[in-house]
Formats: sequence, C-alpha cells, structure tokens
Amino acid sequence: MPIVNRAAELHDEIREWRRELHRKPEILFDVHETAAFVSAKLREFGCDEVVTGIGRTGVVGLILGSKGEGPCVGLRADMDALPLRETSGKPYASTIPGRMHACGHDGHTAMLLGAAKYLAETRAFNGTVHFIFQPGEEGCGGALAMLRDGLFERFPCNAIYGMHNHPGMPVGRYAIRPGAAMAGGAFFDITVTGKGSHGARPEASIDPVLTACHITAALQSIVSRNLSPREPAVISVTRVVGGEAYNVIPQTATISGTARFFSRETGKQIEDGLRRVAAGVAAGFGASAELDFRLIFAPTINAPEQTEALAAAAAELVGEDQVERGKEPAMASEDFSFMLEQVPGAYIHLGNGEGAPVHNPHYDFNDAALPFGAALYARIVERECPRGVED
Repeated sequence: MPIVNRAAELHDEIREWRRELHRKPEILFDVHETAAFVSAKLREFGCDEVVTGIGRTGVVGLILGSKGEGPCVGLRADMDALPLRETSGKPYASTIPGRMHACGHDGHTAMLLGAAKYLAETRAFNGTVHFIFQPGEEGCGGALAMLRDGLFERFPCNAIYGMHNHPGMPVGRYAIRPGAAMAGGAFFDITVTGKGSHGARPEASIDPVLTACHITAALQSIVSRNLSPREPAVISVTRVVGGEAYNVIPQTATISGTARFFSRETGKQIEDGLRRVAAGVAAGFGASAELDFRLIFAPTINAPEQTEALAAAAAELVGEDQVERGKEPAMASEDFSFMLEQVPGAYIHLGNGEGAPVHNPHYDFNDAALPFGAALYARIVERECPRGVED
C-alpha cells in the first residue's frame, strides 16, 4: 500500500527527528525548543498555515487537500517530557539532567510530523487537516489551555484522532475500544484541622493525625458501598502528612491522593463522598476537614463512529488480525479526553514491543513503531476525506 511504502521510506528521517527530540526533553509548558522544531518542520514540508503559541506553546499546522471543500480532521500529538533522570544508556539519551521522554511523546510528535510530510507531498484527500501539537499533557492542563485559546473555534474539526504507544504490545499491532477507554483522573487534598499540644499531653489535643488515619480508612467505603459495582473506580490515598517533631501533636494534617473513574457522574459521586466522609469522621473526633478536589483528566470517551473508522484504517494497514477492537479500559488517564468532549473522535494504542513501561527511567520509544504511527495518521485522513472518483 502506498502509505506504508512511503512511511517506510521516511523511517530513517522520522527516527532522526525522534532522537533529536529525545536528546532535548522539555517539560510542562516549557517546550519552546520542541515547538520551534515542530513549526520549522511543518513550514519546511509546505503546510498552508502554521500557528504557534496556542495554549502558550502549542503548535497547529494546516494542510489543504486537493480541493478546499470537505471534512476537517484533527490529528493530535503531545510534546512534553517528564521530570525524571534517564537511565536507558542510549547514545541519544537525554542531555538535560532530571528530564527525559519517559512516556514516548518524542515518538508521538515524530510520527505526526511524518504524517504531515507525507500528506503535504501527496494531498490525496479533500478537505482540511489540522496537525495539533500539544504541550503540558503530563498533568498540567495542556489540552485545556489550547481549548481555552480557541483551538476548535480557530481550527474547526469534524473529527479528531490521537494515539499512544503501548509497551508490551507487539510492534505492528493496534488496540482500541469504543466508549470509555481511559479513566478520568482527579487529585485531592483533605486538610484536617484539630488542636495541637505537647506529645506527652494528648488529652489537651484534638489529634489531626489520628483523625486523618481514620478518614483514610473510611474513604475506602466510598467505592465499595456508595458506587455501583458496574462502575469501576479507584480511590488511592498516597500521602498522609502531619507534624514535624516527635513530641508535638500538630494543629493540622493533610491527606492526599488520586481518584479514577470512567464517567463525569461517577467522578462527582466520588467528590461528594470524599467531602461527606472526611467531614463526618473529623466531626466525630471534634476536628474539621476541608476537601480540595481537582479534576486533572476527563474520562477518555471514544465515539463509536470514529472508533470504527480508526480501527478500520489500522486494519487496512496491517490486517484485521492485528487490530484489537475490544481493548480493556485503562485506569491511566489522558488529557486528550478534554478535546474528545468537544469534538467526536478516537484514541488508539500502538504496539511498542517489549521494553520498560512508560514513566520508567529505563523507557525508550521503539523506533520500529514509527512508520505504523505515521501511516495510521495519514491513512485515517485519506479514508475520512476521500477525493472521489472524479479526481
């Protein structure tokens, strides 16, 4: 198939882009060099328009097909790295101490650039493609920043597609599911306020540490007793902090953690439950508790029509037996979800072969997967924006 052949021909070039990005990882919104690299490539390819500074450091490139009229399709990749020291030992390892591409966003960016180069050359589609390069995916609101900057008002899309590498799944395989594909995620802090005292005189205190421990145990009743067993959810307390001295009962203690859920409604139930349980248990000890609940990721919901289209495009590239259409939902989260709440679309997983998991200091994106990502991005455009027999 021409797309696969051309993606293979571009493999060496895409690999060099990926490794250049890997050497110079940038985190959160501070992806200025990455954005400059991306925008320069898009202009070099001959994109009809390249806009920078969307959502602070996001980039959007626009390519018109052989005819201007037709659908508008969005393709998205994330650009940011993680605050992690790399131990992969690769010759192209991070040159910036304490930062590395431990989630494969270097590969995602390079694959989308590969698709942009191919589509700029061929323009074998009608309509418009928007190439969306997003900063700040790793928990700091990059998607929301681009949306607040008018992403879809300025670059309207009929559908939008994204993908993520999947370590442990063979290269050349894809996995997707319609509906809830990845969990929404929230962070929470519960501040417990009591009365401090000398550690030798607990009777003079209202112990916020003891109260926090009881709240922590009681929070586990929310999933098991307040939510339907048909609605998977997770509440994990990951930190309890109180006091700085061995002989002082502090005035306050803090409980921190994360919640995961597959619908906004379940997320709201969890938030209400956290507030109710914390306040109630604290009151029983004579203390008070206040909840700060922050939605970091919406649930990733794949639209049925776009899920089928993306799966069919993948099957055209590698065969139906290499596409899993009923992937188990993941409790991990992805802020592409906020874009999917505004435009119907789908998010697919791409085989990355054997190797370290993401968010691990030994992780490295598998360059063998690059043509499969670039080809799928290109194929979904040509499939959803056909030129027609008259062309």
